[in-house]
Amino acid sequence: MAPSTQIDELASAIVARFLRTNAYTDTLQAFIREAGLAPDVGQASGDDTHNLTIQSLLEEKKAYDHSVNFERLGSESKEIASWGLPAPSKPTIISTPTSSNLLAASVEYWQKPSLDGSHVDSDLATSIRPLIVSTGADRQMHLLETVSGYEAITSFSGLSDSPVLSFVSILQGQYILMTNMSGHLLLQRGPEVLQSRKDHAKYAVKVIVHEELDDTGSVKAFWIATAGWDATVFLYRVSIENGDQAPTPVIGDPVARIRLTTNPESLLFVRHVDTGELLLLVSRRDSSYIYYYQVEPSLSNGTHQMQSDNAQSSLPECRLLGQQNLAPHSNAWVAFSPSHMALSPLDPGLLAVATSSEPHMKVIVVRLLFPSTTSFNGPNPSSPDAAVTQASQALEALALQNREDAAILIQANTFAPQTSYSTPQVAWRPDGSGVWVNGDDGVVRGIEIKTGKVVALLKDGHEPGSKVRTIWAAYVAIPDKGDDANEEWVISGGFDKRLIVWKV
Repeated sequence: MAPSTQIDELASAIVARFLRTNAYTDTLQAFIREAGLAPDVGQASGDDTHNLTIQSLLEEKKAYDHSVNFERLGSESKEIASWGLPAPSKPTIISTPTSSNLLAASVEYWQKPSLDGSHVDSDLATSIRPLIVSTGADRQMHLLETVSGYEAITSFSGLSDSPVLSFVSILQGQYILMTNMSGHLLLQRGPEVLQSRKDHAKYAVKVIVHEELDDTGSVKAFWIATAGWDATVFLYRVSIENGDQAPTPVIGDPVARIRLTTNPESLLFVRHVDTGELLLLVSRRDSSYIYYYQVEPSLSNGTHQMQSDNAQSSLPECRLLGQQNLAPHSNAWVAFSPSHMALSPLDPGLLAVATSSEPHMKVIVVRLLFPSTTSFNGPNPSSPDAAVTQASQALEALALQNREDAAILIQANTFAPQTSYSTPQVAWRPDGSGVWVNGDDGVVRGIEIKTGKVVALLKDGHEPGSKVRTIWAAYVAIPDKGDDANEEWVISGGFDKRLIVWKV
């Protein structure tokens, strides 16, 4: 049924219900006769979700108009690029070896295994290439080609004892790190799991990596941060030895942790714009704040080792340097949670946030307010001559709220439906002109950063009404089109068991 037909029938039913409930019998009969409607149109069905009335529509419209007053739809600044055209819009459904709900999907550099998955190609120059990687609820991981046809290279079924929720490749695809629902952190190379740790009590939902480079541009070490639904973030540091006979990196015990009052939602490594200090951004459930944690320089030697099973209690805590409220003037106890964060590919100080707001996702694009350099050395003692009064505290709090409010560039409704069980995701377009967000209706939406408006709808890929669980966007190198051939891709996976590549 066409959408316009559905709207006409809904409008007719609402008018008929109004006439019926107000006992306008003659008018009702004339309306039914002239419009060619069923005799029982407008009767209450017993299901309140379908018994819309004019009054309920007016109340919903008032609530929507009230929420619009709090939106911030950008500016006409020439410094911000408009939505780049052409944009990905054509879907290609990729056939995976097994069919299951998709949990994570992206293009990662990977040291390509042989077709039978028995060994890894020894020629790194030819074997490391971008591949489509996807994981599903059936605990399988699939590798697929990025060239036309998207042929499956291999699948791994025995890597993890539970579904993989997050993964990231390291050292140009020689290894991959994964976290799963049982709380494990896995280090994989080719078809083999080299190491496995279980520091989280349950659900390790996110893993991120930051690589440290030496003077020659080689990776000398990398930091790993994992987030678990045990309300804990663990931090690891792994040293790298370069050379042809370099040993396999070893993920030792965590060097630090962050204990939270609620479960963490998203993690990001960033560099301080003034000092270059490595920071860890954390968002957590039931909080509208972004938290800035210091990756302690004293931890970089990686000498901390656990001596017993309960030695986690002696782990050092990362120092909280500051926090940034994404709802500075809200008087609600908790307005939303920043469920997913993504840094702009062009501006390292610009952050896109997908929120947990219901019934529709809201997207916030905000300028990061990095902590002052004095916070790295601990709080400054108050001057004995400075009198602290309630008025001065109130003015200081108001100034901070105004600064946090000014940092918010976009605060817009995406109209992507979601519930408390949804997993909001946001991905930047590689040209920085907009972001993509998922939804529970089978649609991927594109939001323009310049205006904050929904300017693109990726439909006819996922089944209508299905949950889009994961999205990813970037330029992808296409080997069969030349060395410098790049295409802009959006990859989405959902609970309709479909893995889709969207291209221009």
